[in-house]
Amino acid sequence: MGTTIKFVWVGKLKKKYWQQSFVHYWSNLSKFYDLQEVIVKDVTHGTQVQRINKEGELILDKITPRDFVVTLDEKGNLLSSRKLAQNLRNWIESGVRPCFIIGGAYGLSQGVQKKARFCLSLSPMTFPHEMARVILLEQLYRAVSILKNFPYHH
Repeated sequence: MGTTIKFVWVGKLKKKYWQQSFVHYWSNLSKFYDLQEVIVKDVTHGTQVQRINKEGELILDKITPRDFVVTLDEKGNLLSSRKLAQNLRNWIESGVRPCFIIGGAYGLSQGVQKKARFCLSLSPMTFPHEMARVILLEQLYRAVSILKNFPYHH
Protein backbone atom coordinates (compact mmCIF):
# COMPACT_ATOMS: atom_id res chain seq x y z
CA MET A 1 0.00 0.00 0.00
CA GLY A 2 2.69 2.46 0.93
CA THR A 3 0.67 5.23 2.50
CA THR A 4 0.54 5.19 6.27
CA ILE A 5 -1.94 6.94 8.50
CA LYS A 6 -0.87 7.17 12.12
CA PHE A 7 -3.09 7.47 15.16
CA VAL A 8 -1.97 8.48 18.63
CA TRP A 9 -4.46 8.28 21.44
CA VAL A 10 -4.63 8.14 25.18
CA GLY A 11 -5.73 4.93 26.90
CA LYS A 12 -7.17 1.68 25.69
CA LEU A 13 -10.75 1.11 24.68
CA LYS A 14 -12.31 -0.50 27.71
CA LYS A 15 -15.88 -1.27 26.66
CA LYS A 16 -16.47 -4.17 24.31
CA TYR A 17 -18.88 -2.19 22.11
CA TRP A 18 -16.22 0.47 21.44
CA GLN A 19 -13.65 -2.24 20.72
CA GLN A 20 -15.97 -3.96 18.24
CA SER A 21 -16.86 -0.73 16.44
CA PHE A 22 -13.21 0.27 16.35
CA VAL A 23 -12.13 -3.06 14.86
CA HIS A 24 -14.86 -2.84 12.21
CA TYR A 25 -13.76 0.55 10.88
CA TRP A 26 -10.05 -0.13 11.41
CA SER A 27 -10.41 -3.25 9.27
CA ASN A 28 -12.28 -1.36 6.54
CA LEU A 29 -9.78 1.51 6.47
CA SER A 30 -6.77 -0.81 6.52
CA LYS A 31 -7.80 -2.15 3.11
CA PHE A 32 -6.61 1.17 1.66
CA TYR A 33 -3.85 2.42 3.97
CA ASP A 34 -1.24 1.06 6.30
CA LEU A 35 -2.47 2.04 9.74
CA GLN A 36 -0.27 2.63 12.75
CA GLU A 37 -1.79 2.87 16.20
CA VAL A 38 0.11 4.28 19.15
CA ILE A 39 -1.60 4.16 22.53
CA VAL A 40 -0.16 6.19 25.38
CA LYS A 41 -1.05 5.46 28.96
CA ASP A 42 -3.87 7.48 30.44
CA VAL A 43 -2.77 9.33 33.54
CA THR A 44 -5.13 8.66 36.41
CA HIS A 45 -3.61 10.73 39.21
CA GLY A 46 -2.90 14.40 39.80
CA THR A 47 -4.91 17.48 39.00
CA GLN A 48 -6.64 17.88 35.67
CA VAL A 49 -3.84 20.14 34.42
CA GLN A 50 -1.15 17.71 35.61
CA ARG A 51 -2.91 14.84 33.88
CA ILE A 52 -3.25 16.74 30.59
CA ASN A 53 0.39 17.83 30.70
CA LYS A 54 1.73 14.36 31.50
CA GLU A 55 -0.36 12.77 28.76
CA GLY A 56 0.86 15.56 26.46
CA GLU A 57 4.48 14.64 27.18
CA LEU A 58 3.74 11.02 26.34
CA ILE A 59 2.03 12.04 23.09
CA LEU A 60 4.82 14.43 22.06
CA ASP A 61 7.31 11.62 22.55
CA LYS A 62 5.48 9.63 19.83
CA ILE A 63 5.40 12.38 17.18
CA THR A 64 8.09 12.40 14.49
CA PRO A 65 9.10 15.19 12.08
CA ARG A 66 7.41 13.25 9.25
CA ASP A 67 4.03 13.39 10.98
CA PHE A 68 1.44 15.89 9.79
CA VAL A 69 -0.24 16.34 13.14
CA VAL A 70 -4.03 16.59 13.09
CA THR A 71 -5.49 17.08 16.54
CA LEU A 72 -9.14 16.59 17.35
CA ASP A 73 -10.89 19.21 19.41
CA GLU A 74 -14.44 20.49 19.63
CA LYS A 75 -13.13 23.97 18.77
CA GLY A 76 -11.35 22.77 15.63
CA ASN A 77 -12.36 23.06 11.99
CA LEU A 78 -15.76 21.61 11.11
CA LEU A 79 -15.56 19.82 7.77
CA SER A 80 -18.05 18.01 5.62
CA SER A 81 -17.17 14.41 4.78
CA ARG A 82 -16.30 15.52 1.24
CA LYS A 83 -13.99 18.26 2.53
CA LEU A 84 -12.27 15.78 4.87
CA ALA A 85 -11.76 13.52 1.85
CA GLN A 86 -10.15 16.41 -0.07
CA ASN A 87 -7.89 17.25 2.86
CA LEU A 88 -6.87 13.61 3.30
CA ARG A 89 -6.02 13.34 -0.39
CA ASN A 90 -4.01 16.60 -0.27
CA TRP A 91 -2.07 15.53 2.82
CA ILE A 92 -1.21 12.15 1.35
CA GLU A 93 -0.30 13.53 -2.07
CA SER A 94 1.99 16.09 -0.43
CA GLY A 95 4.06 13.22 0.97
CA VAL A 96 3.38 13.71 4.66
CA ARG A 97 2.02 11.08 7.03
CA PRO A 98 -1.29 12.15 8.55
CA CYS A 99 -1.10 11.64 12.30
CA PHE A 100 -4.43 11.97 14.07
CA ILE A 101 -4.27 12.65 17.79
CA ILE A 102 -7.10 12.28 20.28
CA GLY A 103 -6.41 13.16 23.90
CA GLY A 104 -7.76 11.63 27.04
CA ALA A 105 -10.79 12.55 29.08
CA TYR A 106 -9.55 16.11 29.67
CA GLY A 107 -8.26 16.88 26.19
CA LEU A 108 -4.85 17.81 24.84
CA SER A 109 -2.03 19.82 26.35
CA GLN A 110 -1.01 23.16 24.88
CA GLY A 111 2.26 21.54 23.81
CA VAL A 112 0.41 19.01 21.66
CA GLN A 113 -1.95 21.66 20.34
CA LYS A 114 1.03 23.75 19.23
CA LYS A 115 2.37 20.80 17.19
CA ALA A 116 -0.89 20.57 15.24
CA ARG A 117 -0.80 21.49 11.58
CA PHE A 118 -4.57 21.11 11.49
CA CYS A 119 -7.21 20.94 14.20
CA LEU A 120 -10.33 18.96 13.34
CA SER A 121 -13.68 19.03 15.08
CA LEU A 122 -16.04 16.11 14.72
CA SER A 123 -18.81 18.30 16.14
CA PRO A 124 -19.23 21.33 18.37
CA MET A 125 -20.57 18.84 20.89
CA THR A 126 -18.25 16.94 23.21
CA PHE A 127 -17.90 13.17 22.80
CA PRO A 128 -16.18 10.63 25.01
CA HIS A 129 -12.69 10.08 23.58
CA GLU A 130 -13.56 6.43 22.91
CA MET A 131 -16.53 7.45 20.75
CA ALA A 132 -14.41 10.06 19.00
CA ARG A 133 -11.99 7.32 17.87
CA VAL A 134 -14.79 5.33 16.30
CA ILE A 135 -16.32 8.40 14.64
CA LEU A 136 -12.92 9.44 13.28
CA LEU A 137 -12.25 6.02 11.79
CA GLU A 138 -15.74 5.91 10.26
CA GLN A 139 -15.26 9.36 8.73
CA LEU A 140 -11.85 8.43 7.33
CA TYR A 141 -13.34 5.28 5.81
CA ARG A 142 -16.14 7.43 4.39
CA ALA A 143 -13.51 9.83 3.00
CA VAL A 144 -11.78 6.95 1.21
CA SER A 145 -15.13 5.80 -0.14
CA ILE A 146 -15.68 9.27 -1.55
CA LEU A 147 -12.21 9.36 -3.10
CA LYS A 148 -12.61 5.88 -4.62
CA ASN A 149 -16.22 6.45 -5.70
CA PHE A 150 -17.51 3.57 -3.57
CA PRO A 151 -21.21 3.46 -2.73
CA TYR A 152 -20.65 3.65 1.06
CA HIS A 153 -21.09 7.44 0.94
CA HIS A 154 -24.30 8.40 -0.77
